[in-house]
Amino acid sequence: MEKFDAIIIGAGPAGMMAAIRAGERNRNILLVERNNTPGKKLLISGKGRCNLTNSCDIEDFLGKFSRSRHFLRNAFAKFFNTDLMSFFENNRLELKKEHGGRVFPESDKSGDILNVLKAKLKNKNIKVLSGERAREIIVKDKKIEGILTYSNKRFLAPRIAIATGGLSYPGTGSTGDGYRIARNLGHKIMPLRPALSPILIKERFIRDWQGISLKNARLTLFAGGKRIDERFGEMLFTHFGLSGPVVLDISADLYDALKLKSDVTISINFKPALDYKKLDARLLREFKTNSGKSIKNIFKNLLPRGIIRRFLEYCGVSGNKGASQIPAEERKRLIKGLFDLRLTVKGVMPVKDGIVTRGGVNTKEINPKTMESRLVKGLFFAGEIIDIDAKTGGYNMQAAFSTGWVCGDNL
Repeated sequence: MEKFDAIIIGAGPAGMMAAIRAGERNRNILLVERNNTPGKKLLISGKGRCNLTNSCDIEDFLGKFSRSRHFLRNAFAKFFNTDLMSFFENNRLELKKEHGGRVFPESDKSGDILNVLKAKLKNKNIKVLSGERAREIIVKDKKIEGILTYSNKRFLAPRIAIATGGLSYPGTGSTGDGYRIARNLGHKIMPLRPALSPILIKERFIRDWQGISLKNARLTLFAGGKRIDERFGEMLFTHFGLSGPVVLDISADLYDALKLKSDVTISINFKPALDYKKLDARLLREFKTNSGKSIKNIFKNLLPRGIIRRFLEYCGVSGNKGASQIPAEERKRLIKGLFDLRLTVKGVMPVKDGIVTRGGVNTKEINPKTMESRLVKGLFFAGEIIDIDAKTGGYNMQAAFSTGWVCGDNL
């Protein structure tokens, strides 16, 4: 049985950063990964581009997180976005900032992020054990002794960190092992739910809009007739409903609303930059300028072509009508549809299909300054296994790296 100063279970962003930081402190570290290579989920993050952080200030950053945001304040004070960017830039990886402060590798390749992390693991002589799945943490006389794997191998260490991720994308290895292990050691696991998840819509006509994206739409979420959330930005129509950044950001509130109300709807505003008066004037101008054209052709100046036919049907206006044939009442319906196209929410995609898992190890049971368990001495946590989640934009990835760094600084 090999002995180490510490063992880290899970070689995602949090686990790798924890190992690297511990290695910088000359700790003898074993990094255990159930997949045949580290960073499998990282490779698919950000559609393969890896949005590794966001350049906004700490207050705006924390504001993107859910109820446990204050737990992260200490971790961000020690290792924040500028530290993370310097970490990669000092290892000869060029970064770039995009809209909304999102930070990506200049190459747009998440593999370049992973290559830096793997090179650092090698440089710090971290032993990476791939293809080995931890079954339990061995505790004797209330002291951490090591881990037992599913292949009945034992590895000894007085300090162990769990960085196994959540339940999202189980094909990458996130199957909830860490939750089970933590629960067996007495930790409370907050309810596990999908976050940043695509939305299922009842109306079948939007299937015809599959693959069409809107760059500047406003989505408003209603439950029981009351507005409960609103987002502005990019969205995507899919064969089952809606996806894209603003949809993902609204999905957590939507999930909660569905648990309380049966009538949950989403309103799409196709023209959020205009008010009623301006849009009415725009339509009248289009009708006058194109008086010899049909409405379906005029609307090519207003909406993506693939949307027009079903949109006009939704508004109850014949697309074959000429501009001069549209009465004021039908024009009002068109304006109503452009400002407030209502869709009925059926649900959200299950947690396995969400980008991030909501819930996890209760933050009240973890020391935010060290990431050590308040219940079991020598047990640490890092990354998505903790009950922390945020909106899209690089915030969740930063949280993984920051909690990983603090964890490694205390192993």
